[in-house]
Amino acid sequence: MMRTLFLQAPSYDGFDGGAGSRYQAKREIASFWYPTWLAQPAALIEGSKLIDAPPHRIGRDAIVAQARNFDLLVLHTSTPSFASDVKMIEAMKSVNPSLKAGLIGAKVAVEADKSLRASPLVDFVARNEFDFTIRDVAEGRELSNVDGLSWRNSEGLIIHNAERAVVENMDALPFVTPVYKRDLTIENYFIGYLKHPYISFYTGRGCKSRCTFCLWPQTVGGHRYRTRSVGHVIDEIRWAKAAFPKVKEFFFDDDTFTDDAPRAEAIARELGKLGVMWSCNAKANVRRSTLKIMRDNGLRLLLVGYETGNQQILHNIKKGMLVDVAKRFTKDCHELGIVIHGTFIMGLPGESAETIRETIEFAKEINPHTIQVSLAAPYPGTFLHKQAMENGWLDDANAELVNADGVQIAPLHYPHLSHSEIFNSVEEFYRRFYFRAPKIASIVGEMVRSPEMMRRRLREGVEFFRFLKERREVAP
Repeated sequence: MMRTLFLQAPSYDGFDGGAGSRYQAKREIASFWYPTWLAQPAALIEGSKLIDAPPHRIGRDAIVAQARNFDLLVLHTSTPSFASDVKMIEAMKSVNPSLKAGLIGAKVAVEADKSLRASPLVDFVARNEFDFTIRDVAEGRELSNVDGLSWRNSEGLIIHNAERAVVENMDALPFVTPVYKRDLTIENYFIGYLKHPYISFYTGRGCKSRCTFCLWPQTVGGHRYRTRSVGHVIDEIRWAKAAFPKVKEFFFDDDTFTDDAPRAEAIARELGKLGVMWSCNAKANVRRSTLKIMRDNGLRLLLVGYETGNQQILHNIKKGMLVDVAKRFTKDCHELGIVIHGTFIMGLPGESAETIRETIEFAKEINPHTIQVSLAAPYPGTFLHKQAMENGWLDDANAELVNADGVQIAPLHYPHLSHSEIFNSVEEFYRRFYFRAPKIASIVGEMVRSPEMMRRRLREGVEFFRFLKERREVAP
């Protein structure tokens, strides 16, 4: 087995580029998701090492100094961090020329040829679902015999091998939490709406929804929800609960954990027996009966992608959601005491000044506990990217999707709506949602009841206002 280093490299200061991050960017407040998509192949390879540089504040020089300790380097990359990640490979190979180096992630899954042409020192990229592809490489197999691989032969020619079948038996994948225990400091992972410290991982892959903007199902995971068995999930929770006694919350990072309601209920009932607090991603259409079963068995929070309050935009992005259904779902959650972190996207196809106002009013009406407002990001490989290129909504100057500091820009524009109008709508959204007397009273009450929450919200407030200041300085 090759000595293998899995690496999330440093790029922008505070940049969360890991595959667990829904949007690869610098966040409003310091936030880092677990590098689960790196930990999964690392769990398959005995003696491997995982370095997640951004949350651990490990600099480039410290990583390069370890180059001679490894035979194989595997970097997770993204559209915003790609150029920086290639430079990291080049730096590592300057110290250890025999190091074999490859890239994984949605960026290279859909742009394999282009990614390899970016540098002659990138030996291969693993396309689509890459866990066993990387294992085969680490076992020393001839690259020509590894399905799912695009690689450069000794003559410098780029070869694209046959596709690799997706993993059907998800229980064949080992737990990722032992890799977390071995290589990561869990206290460095922080998400504003989750208890700290938290742990997240996947209980399945793929999403039945067809949202045109969503990166992972269209590039790596697919549109079938392939799941681990209930027992396999509970066994990992049981292991992690013993290994990480300080963890206050477990988060299931499946694109839509509630896609399979009977399974979600079955997992919930087993979690209830273990007495753990947990949260998950959900679509805003879960039945009240399912919500109650999950709530009664430890569910605290749902991360819900509302995206917009305009029905036509929901149709445009193929969300498969009705505004009235989302309202009823949210009312059920409020009545059951389930906390909601709602996410919204500004600048989707069909957006206008009027729909922006409509979405802000919708958010105020349904009143999630907290919100995240992002900018529509046309990642390569998504239908939204295809639309943007065909209609002239995306300029080359905005193709990186972030600015020089890693902060999200508004890459899309429309004949009736400019980059700056879309960009500025984010701050307007946050201010109109949070700067309301009832919301301020709710936050202050939360702080008064908990000294820990007082410290946390004050720190987040400082970071949030600093973020808004930085956005104004780079506004188009």
